[in-house]
Amino acid sequence: MSASQTFVDDPDVILIGSGIMSATLAVMLKRLDPRLRIQMFEITPELAREASDGWNNAGTGHAGICELSYTPTRDQNGGVPISRALHIFEQFEHSKQFWGSMTAEGMMGEPADFIHAVPHVCFVKGTDDVDFLHARHAAMVEHHFFRGMTHTTDPSVIRQWAPLVMEGRDACPVAATTGEGTEVNFGLVARRLGGWLAQQEHCGVAAGWKVTKLRRGTGEWHVTLRCMASGEEREQRAKFVFVGAGGGSLPLLQSAGLPEVAGLGAFPVGGQWLVCDEPSVCSRHNAKVYGVADPAAPHVGTPHLDQRRLNGRCQLLFGPFASWTTRFLKHTGSWSDLPLSVRADNLTTLLRAGVHNRSLVRYLVTQGLQSMEDRMQAVRHYYPNARTEDWRLLQAGIRVQTIKKADRGAVYFGTEVFSSTDRSLTALLGASPGASVSVNIALEVVQTCLPHLLTSAEGRERMRRMIPTFDQDLKQLGNAALFEKTSREATERLQLHFQP
Repeated sequence: MSASQTFVDDPDVILIGSGIMSATLAVMLKRLDPRLRIQMFEITPELAREASDGWNNAGTGHAGICELSYTPTRDQNGGVPISRALHIFEQFEHSKQFWGSMTAEGMMGEPADFIHAVPHVCFVKGTDDVDFLHARHAAMVEHHFFRGMTHTTDPSVIRQWAPLVMEGRDACPVAATTGEGTEVNFGLVARRLGGWLAQQEHCGVAAGWKVTKLRRGTGEWHVTLRCMASGEEREQRAKFVFVGAGGGSLPLLQSAGLPEVAGLGAFPVGGQWLVCDEPSVCSRHNAKVYGVADPAAPHVGTPHLDQRRLNGRCQLLFGPFASWTTRFLKHTGSWSDLPLSVRADNLTTLLRAGVHNRSLVRYLVTQGLQSMEDRMQAVRHYYPNARTEDWRLLQAGIRVQTIKKADRGAVYFGTEVFSSTDRSLTALLGASPGASVSVNIALEVVQTCLPHLLTSAEGRERMRRMIPTFDQDLKQLGNAALFEKTSREATERLQLHFQP
């Protein structure tokens, strides 16, 4: 959707960026306190066209069902710890509850436009990985979150779940699990939330405006911005600022002059997908199939073969392939983004990161230099009969991971909320599983920076209308019945039809 250019005088809250994070937080705040004056800015002419846009991410509703990265190792007794998978699952439940509530109130349109039920399959081969997947499944089905997960080592059963994965495969030990998962068009979710915000009293959404500087005043922030089309400059002020600008967040944080920002550096990673549009192939794969990550690419991304539904078409996606880049944003970034982010206070941080992550840098460069046939060999690990002529290469989004001085050169690919000491400014840093847990992140921002919105009984009740279990621990075994009830309600509201 094209966004309007509306401005609010003296906003209470300014949100920089219109992606899933900013849009979710904006709607949550407005629903908690309808009197709030809220202003959102977006640098591109349309909303949510960077990391949240459909082709810039995998669209997986991350819930720990098929992602081995959330259960990476065994403990001393040979079991598989699942605490991170439980944490991610609960956070995604918050997202489904929120989207279901907003849909029930007529804010989101038809749910089939932005979310679909898709089996989440984890597929492995080789004796060691087969044994690990068996132990993982045994641990997970003990918890009520994953009781419906199914495990098999029977190739004929796996062929039913994911025909393309088994056709043409040489005989070897294989195993798979499957569970009820989702595919989400996060860009469309963000655009519908942003569209609702733009229609609310005392709210403004201005696309095509770049925030160039943040400056601290007395009890407020001064936000300088420039129109990308005309060059016009203006300034707005607000007591609270949320920086959800993806790769553009670090330069803005650096401009703010906060002592907490000193030493922060950035590590950008480009992404690419292989996409298949051939109907005879796409119609035969109804799953998101995840596997084992390349040991040379820790935390960059686990390969997966996905069914996607974007722009009214069914397609297949494989990836991610990573590449070296110095840009921080796909559409509005520049080769100079990384060099210009280097400062005296973060130079040591970046040099340490370079020394400690030389293998990762080599991996990114090697990935970017791959030929089409090199990439197709990776596809054939999941789809042995894949034909090169059925696939095309597509540029995905750019992930920018912030590196902290305290990490001593380590690069952690994840999602983190950064807040100033006085809680007047908050920024989202990092990437996966960001979009999937956007509702939980927004809730964290409210609880940390704007807790007064939840101190009254009315405020807590307003939050429960959006996220019924926001103050409950669904992971506790005693809350199994509550989980089943709220999950069923969200599923019905979102019209998710899982196959028996």
